[in-house]
Amino acid sequence: MLPPGLSFNALSPKALSVSNQAKLPRSYWSWEEMLGPNKNGFFPYTPATNLLYGLRESLHMLIEEEGLANVFARHDRHAEATRRAVRAWGLEILCLNPAEYSSSLTAVLMPPGHSEIAFRKAVLDHFNMSLGSGLGKVTDKVFRIGHLGDFNDLTLLGTLGGVEMGLEIAGVPHKKGGVAAAMSYLTEMAASAQASARRDAA
Repeated sequence: MLPPGLSFNALSPKALSVSNQAKLPRSYWSWEEMLGPNKNGFFPYTPATNLLYGLRESLHMLIEEEGLANVFARHDRHAEATRRAVRAWGLEILCLNPAEYSSSLTAVLMPPGHSEIAFRKAVLDHFNMSLGSGLGKVTDKVFRIGHLGDFNDLTLLGTLGGVEMGLEIAGVPHKKGGVAAAMSYLTEMAASAQASARRDAA
């Protein structure tokens, strides 16, 4: 839920030892400059203060407000709803093994002869919504739908609605009903959760 620019690093004593013996001139991967001042609570350069405040709030939202088990379940639910939408459109998910599906994003193969770049531009121009592009070997062959972070069922349905309308506007061959398929699944899951909460309260 943070803008790009913050990363986490974990180093073993062995890795630090190897780093100290390395002869290659470096700055970015030089741990000494970071570890020295950090012992006294300081940062050797200009810290990304806004990102650190954002990290604190994100952790509060994820751990204290929602709870990690609920966060993981929400991501799984949104991923499955998205995959159901993609299948209803008659498009293919870029993952052959269902055991390897991602709960944070779904990559969708474009039909042959259709550009994901042109499709994503149509979605951006008409709905001010940015979709992920294909990277490396799949450049201009897939688009990516993200469903992670501060995201809820209605946000996902809005995203899928933008995709479905964008497919129509861009002239990409597809079937209608992807949003309806996702909505049906999310409604079913919400009803199931409500019934479970009632049983627990009884």
